[in-house]
Amino acid sequence: MGLNVGVYVKSDVLILRLKGELDDITVKDLRLRISNYIDDYKIKHLVINMEKLEFLDSSGIGFIIGRFHQLKKVGGEVTICGLHQKIERIITYSGLTKICLIRDSESACMMSF
Repeated sequence: MGLNVGVYVKSDVLILRLKGELDDITVKDLRLRISNYIDDYKIKHLVINMEKLEFLDSSGIGFIIGRFHQLKKVGGEVTICGLHQKIERIITYSGLTKICLIRDSESACMMSF
């Protein structure tokens, strides 16, 4: 199926809208692309909207952890939103809830910045 990614920059906030599968194959290109956005636009807040994400594996978890460490160096944070039950379970079991903020919606994320 692959992954479709909507990328939006608003001030120091980078919003990713993911649709499809975040796995070993799709994360390779995404990792470099998003790292460059964070550096080039001096991003402090990464919002990952998973409302339309259908699959997430350990590579996807690793991608999120990597962006967390990248943003932590500049005092930033990662927020995940739009979780449905299957993906929420993976996020919880992986421990991402300890390092990422979890919000119900993208609008709820934007109100906290």
